[in-house]
Amino acid sequence: MTKSSLPELLHAAVSAVGGTERPGQVAMAQATADAIDDGSHLLVQAGTGTGKSLGYLVPALAHGERVVVATATLALQRQLVERDLPRTVDALHPLLRRRPEFAMLKGRSNYLCLHRLHEGMPQDEEEGLFDQFEAAAPSSKLGQDLLRLRDWSDETETGDRDGLTPGVSDRAWAQVSVSSRECLGATRCAYGAECFAELARERAKLADVVVTNHALLAIDAIEGAPVLPPHEVLIVDEAHELVSRVTGAATGELTSGQVTRAVRRAAKLVDEKVADQLQTAAEGFERVMELALPGRLEEVPEDLGYALMALRDAARNVIVALGATRDKSLVDEDAVRKQAQASVETVHAVAERIAQGSEYDVVWYERHDRFGASLRVAPLSVSGLLREKLFVERSVILTSATLKLGGDFNGVGASLGLAPEGTAAAGDEEQPVWKGVDVGSPFDYPRQGILYVAKHLNRPARDGDRLDMLDELTELIQAAGGRTLGLFSSMRAAQNAAEELRSRLPEFPILLQGEETLGELIKNFAADPETCLFGTLSLWQGVDVPGPSCQLVVMDKIPFPRPDDPLMSARQKAVEEAGGNGFMAVAATHAALLMAQGAGRLVRASEDRGVVAVLDPRLATARYGSYLKSSLPDFWSTTDRNQVRRSLAAIDAAAKQD
Repeated sequence: MTKSSLPELLHAAVSAVGGTERPGQVAMAQATADAIDDGSHLLVQAGTGTGKSLGYLVPALAHGERVVVATATLALQRQLVERDLPRTVDALHPLLRRRPEFAMLKGRSNYLCLHRLHEGMPQDEEEGLFDQFEAAAPSSKLGQDLLRLRDWSDETETGDRDGLTPGVSDRAWAQVSVSSRECLGATRCAYGAECFAELARERAKLADVVVTNHALLAIDAIEGAPVLPPHEVLIVDEAHELVSRVTGAATGELTSGQVTRAVRRAAKLVDEKVADQLQTAAEGFERVMELALPGRLEEVPEDLGYALMALRDAARNVIVALGATRDKSLVDEDAVRKQAQASVETVHAVAERIAQGSEYDVVWYERHDRFGASLRVAPLSVSGLLREKLFVERSVILTSATLKLGGDFNGVGASLGLAPEGTAAAGDEEQPVWKGVDVGSPFDYPRQGILYVAKHLNRPARDGDRLDMLDELTELIQAAGGRTLGLFSSMRAAQNAAEELRSRLPEFPILLQGEETLGELIKNFAADPETCLFGTLSLWQGVDVPGPSCQLVVMDKIPFPRPDDPLMSARQKAVEEAGGNGFMAVAATHAALLMAQGAGRLVRASEDRGVVAVLDPRLATARYGSYLKSSLPDFWSTTDRNQVRRSLAAIDAAAKQD
C-alpha cells in the first residue's frame, strides 16, 4: 500500500458506513499505517466520535497481512462484525482488487456444545450423564431456556451465545456448553465434524481479519498453546481495559465448594484409596477456610500451607489415576471423566501456585455473605508478561479514548511493560519501540461541557455519611431537571444516595443499578429526560446516551482503589519498594482512568451540552488534583456552584424547548 492511496481508501470506507471523515480519523489511519509498515508499536488516543474503528480497519485491511482485532465489549465486537467490516470490505473491494475475509473467534464456552445438547451433561450425584431437558420442569425458567436452546440449535449457523436473542440465564447456558478443559476434542467427539467452536476456529484460520476479545487474547498469551491463528498485526481496541482483563485471566480461585465438587466428580472414577485421600485433603482445606484469615496473605500461614500441599498432592494422584483407569460401565464415560479431570486439574493448579508462594503473586482471602470464603491468587504485575508475549514478532496498535493520563502515555505504557516513550533503543527486544499519538476529538469540549468541582464540600471520609454531598446532589438534579447519571465509588454509596434522593425528589424517577438488567436501566434512562440513573463501576464505562437525557454526570468522589484492596495495595507497595511513587503509579493512575471514562459519558454527540460535577474537593485542593484534571476532557472548569446551577437550568430550559 502506498501512502497516497490511504486517503482514497478511508474516504470510500467512511462514505460506505454513512459517516463523516474527521481530521483525527485521518491522522489515526496514517499513524496506524506507518506503524504497520515499519513493524513498530503505537498507542493512539482517539476521542469519542473520532470513528476510530475505521481509523484502524482501513490501513489494516489495505496492508494485506492477517490482523487480529481484540475488543473488551460485546457491543463493539458486534459493531465490527455486523456493521463496520461488511461495509468497509464492500467499499474497499474495487480499490484493493481483492475481498478480505473476516471472522469472529471467542473462547470455547461461548459456543453451543452439540455433545452436551444431544448426549446430556455429567452430574455430580450419580454416575454417567443426565438429560437436562427432561430433568428441568418445562414450566420453570430453566426449562423454558433449555427448550429455547434446543430449538435454536437447529437454526443457528454459528452456535455463538450472543446470537441468541433474547438471551438465556448463565445456569441454562452452562448445561449446553463446555470449557476448553472439559471438551473431549474434535477427534474424540461424535460431533467433532459439526462442532461450532471448531468451525469458528477454521473460519478464523482463513480470515484476513479475526475479531476476538481481550480474554481470549490473554489466554493466548498466558497459556503458551496458541488459540489465535498466526498474525502479523494486533489491534487492541478499548485498550484501557487490557491490563485488568489479562489480570483477571491470570487470577486463580479456590473455594471449599469447588474442591468438594471436584471430589464428587472424581470419586466414581478412581480407586477408593485415591478418592479418600482427596476427600481428606478437602476436609482439611475446608476447616482452615472457616478460620478468620486476614485479607492479603503476604506469607501463607503454616496451617493453610499444609492444607494446600495436601490438596495439591491428593489432586495430583487423582489426575494420574484418571489417566490410567477407565470404567466402561459409565454412560459416555469420556465426557464424565473429562469434566472430573478439568475440576481436579483446576484445584491442583491453584493449590500448587498458592503453596509455592511466588514473590510475583499476590494471595488473599475473601469472605462473602452469599458465596462464602475463597482464596485468590493474582499476578503482582502483568507488565512483563505483556511485554514478552504481546510486543514480539508483530506490530501492535492499542487504541482507546483514554490512554493519555496526566498529560502523557507513559502511565498506561508502563502498565503494558513499555519503557517511557522515546527511551527504548531500536533493536533492543527487551524494550519494544513505541510512540503515542493523541488525535484529539471532534467535539468542542470547552464549549460543550463544564467541569464543576464542589470545592466547598467536606473531604469524604471512608464509608462515612456525606450529608453535604447529598444536599449538593439534590440541588444539582433540581437545576438539571433530572437528566443525571450518578457515578458512585461504591454500591453502598449509590444505594444510600438513591434511597435518600427518592424521598427528597419524588418528581424525578431514580433508577439504581442492580434493580434491573443494565440494558433495561440504560434504555429507561435514555427514554425519559427527567429520569436519573445511579450506579457504580460498569456505569463509569458502559453508558452511551447522547442527547438531553444525560446532561449532568456526577462523581461522588475520586475513585481511588480501597486501601484494603489486596492487589492494588500490593502493587502500590512494590512500586514504593522499588523507589517509585506507589500512590501516583497505582492509585492515582487507577482513579484518573476511571474519571476520564466517567467524564466521557457526558458528550457523546456534537449537539450535547452539560456538566460533569465532581463532589470531592480534593480535585481542586490536593497536589494530585492537577494530574487527575489533566486526564479529563478539556471542559471549561469552575468551582462556582451558583454559576453551575444557572448553566444547568439554562441547558434544561433549552432541552425542553427542543
